[in-house]
Amino acid sequence: MKKILIVDDEDVMLELARLVLEEDYETVCASSGEEAVRLFETERPDMILSDLLMPKMSGYELQQIIQEKSNKQIPFIFMTADERDESENLGFELGAADYIRKPLKSDLLLRRIERVFHNVEQVAGWKKAASTDMMTGLLNKSASQREISTACMESQGTLMMIDLDSFKLVNDIYGHEMGDRILIRFSNLIKSITREDDLAGRMGGDEFIAFFRHLNDEQIIAKKTAFLNEELVKSAKEYMGEDMEIPLGASIGAVFVPDAGTDFEALFKKADSALYTVKQKGKHGYALYQGESLQKEETAIGNMDNLRMIFGERNIGHGALIVEKGNFQMIYQFLMRFISNYTWDIHLAVFSIENENMENISQVTDQF
Repeated sequence: MKKILIVDDEDVMLELARLVLEEDYETVCASSGEEAVRLFETERPDMILSDLLMPKMSGYELQQIIQEKSNKQIPFIFMTADERDESENLGFELGAADYIRKPLKSDLLLRRIERVFHNVEQVAGWKKAASTDMMTGLLNKSASQREISTACMESQGTLMMIDLDSFKLVNDIYGHEMGDRILIRFSNLIKSITREDDLAGRMGGDEFIAFFRHLNDEQIIAKKTAFLNEELVKSAKEYMGEDMEIPLGASIGAVFVPDAGTDFEALFKKADSALYTVKQKGKHGYALYQGESLQKEETAIGNMDNLRMIFGERNIGHGALIVEKGNFQMIYQFLMRFISNYTWDIHLAVFSIENENMENISQVTDQF
């Protein structure tokens, strides 16, 4: 049952609203803004129905305080006897969900509250759909980048790049339907090792990412890695038979936050560098970024396989390849030579995208 905090300095209005709502909702009553703030901390209501004009703390001030204290948007419905449009407009400008005139009409109040709850659920559903990978139920790539980027700036913990080993062989030998079953099962295993305040997403193909808040213990990382590998093989043999010989497993590159920084793009590269170290050592394990992984790449280019592993993309997506200006200049010069030597046509297009809400280039290109 949804819980509504009712706030009014007039006892009669407080009791009237409570009587109207108590059959359909759990109600909590406060006779002042100060009391409402205290009750909000303990009761955590789903909605606040508040008088607009109260002594000491107005409904406007109450709303601002509550939103600062809450990690999610709490819908407010204001009650007032003020007939002026200016008051109503100000309420909506501050983010009020609705506005209702006194004296209260019970059927109108119930309809307004029901409509607000319906809209909140609908918006929550849209936001979840827009940020969810439809196959696995994890965060999708853009949502992973956005939410984990914020988490890395605000919390300490461990960022992990998680890669499925030898997954392509499942698709090649057993078909894409079996591949999808493995991906879904592996995603569920990742969910099982995350807590409520951790974040996990799918970056594409068989590549995943996770941020574990307040985790800086290497032994726990080792246990999570072992669990993923053991359970994945069990499931694979259950799905494909005990004679399944594909060397399925999970490789993990991890980096501690904020020890290695707080910028997501830089941390991502460091975790990816640690992941490369695991791949070089035989896969099915984990590695912590130590600051030396990138140097090892310089001496590892001894044969074509190593070169492909170092320079190639593990999961080639359908979107744009994002490079810095200097690298793009080299690509441009190569393409100009290609055109000159082979007389092929290559067309260049320049787009200028401006959006103050976008925090990094990956978000911009995903939206574009």
